[in-house]
Amino acid sequence: MSYDVLVIGSGPGGYSAAVRAGQYGLKTALVEKDPKLGGCCLLVGCVPTKALLHAAEVWSHFLHGADEGMLCDNPRLDYPKVVGRKQKIVDKHAKGVEFLVKRQKADILKGYARLLGNGKVEITGEKGKQVVEAKNIILATGSEARMLPGLAPDDTILTNIEILNLRAVPKSLIVIGAGAVGVEFASIFHRFGTKVTVLEMLPRLVPVEDEDVSKELERYFRKTGIRCETGAKAGGIEKTAGGVKLTVTLANGKTEVMEAEKLLVAVGRKPNTDKLGLENTKVALDRGFVTVNGMQQTSEPGVYAIGDIVAGTPQLAHVATMEGMVAVAHIAGKPATPINRNRIPGATFTEPGIGSVGLTEAQAKAQGYKVKIGKFPFAGNSKASIVGLHDGFVKVVSGEKFGEILGVHIIGYHAYELIAEAVAAMEAEATVDTMRNTIHAHPTLYEAVGEAFNAVYGLSINA
Repeated sequence: MSYDVLVIGSGPGGYSAAVRAGQYGLKTALVEKDPKLGGCCLLVGCVPTKALLHAAEVWSHFLHGADEGMLCDNPRLDYPKVVGRKQKIVDKHAKGVEFLVKRQKADILKGYARLLGNGKVEITGEKGKQVVEAKNIILATGSEARMLPGLAPDDTILTNIEILNLRAVPKSLIVIGAGAVGVEFASIFHRFGTKVTVLEMLPRLVPVEDEDVSKELERYFRKTGIRCETGAKAGGIEKTAGGVKLTVTLANGKTEVMEAEKLLVAVGRKPNTDKLGLENTKVALDRGFVTVNGMQQTSEPGVYAIGDIVAGTPQLAHVATMEGMVAVAHIAGKPATPINRNRIPGATFTEPGIGSVGLTEAQAKAQGYKVKIGKFPFAGNSKASIVGLHDGFVKVVSGEKFGEILGVHIIGYHAYELIAEAVAAMEAEATVDTMRNTIHAHPTLYEAVGEAFNAVYGLSINA
């Protein structure tokens, strides 16, 4: 069998690339080793995690409803049902992905793919091996959770996969790693009643975010009862009769033995490139990640790479999807614009949520910009009062000379939704003045974005 495009991996980047290739009239196949399509994001990542986050938010309303005049005495959490609903959402969308691919008349080939070189790919599945040929191959094999040396995931030591399938809320949880995965699960289980401790080796939580955002998240976590230890190093991890025990070296140099029912290891992700047969090609690697050009082309003619396996790419589902669009457009001879990595939104679904795009204040200064900062707290926003969530702020980083928008950083209720306006503004090369003159509906959370742009010139009204 021969194809115009063969996509290996059915995560957001892979299945979207297959759908787009079909829309362009290219003979397409999608290879997937798992029984269901959707990849890590849909099956064990973004989607199920956010389903649990939604449940945690609703549960919080039950617990604190009295503040709004809604009394709910002795509420009961049926956690297995929460997990069941999460799985129904996953299954529904996995079937939806399969439908979308088949609608474009793309073949779905189940099995493990291995490149043989010269456009040939060996696929090993339940029915044995088959070799197919493709004029163009898109590598979209994603990533998997890194584990600390000497540890293996089980029912006590967890990664993002195992923690999603717990059948009961743990009484206590230690999280190693304060990136997006770590702080999201900390936020989920804290609201379900778990005693949570977050350990981070670096000096602050969510270290890729603006420093002010990191400080605000840590302040809120501490205020609500999540213990945060930054500059901390965990070692001596061992399982006990009641869970897990570890020795932690704190930032002040002191050591402390910590115990918990469960341990979540969230120390990053590694690319799935080691079994792809890349040694049979000219594909270049950088510490296991694939190097590509602006059109997502690798060093091997006709082979493209997208998503988590790409060197220098943020490991985000929406980035993989856009990279897939770029690769397929280039294959089809359509106009293709390389991704501007300074226009990629980040979204962390904690409480309060985080949304960001562009340069942090420190990054802008390091690049030589003279910056002007605008900052507006949600304490001055009427919709925040209505929903009863005042923590956080909107921060605008702009260039002093021309008023260009260098970055926008939001922490607050639904910040991951609010960041969309800033992303569109930066993509359109709008200036601070453009956004100051943009009318924002009242009463809305996103009024805070407009206020932050006004704050660049000291002209916000409600703060």
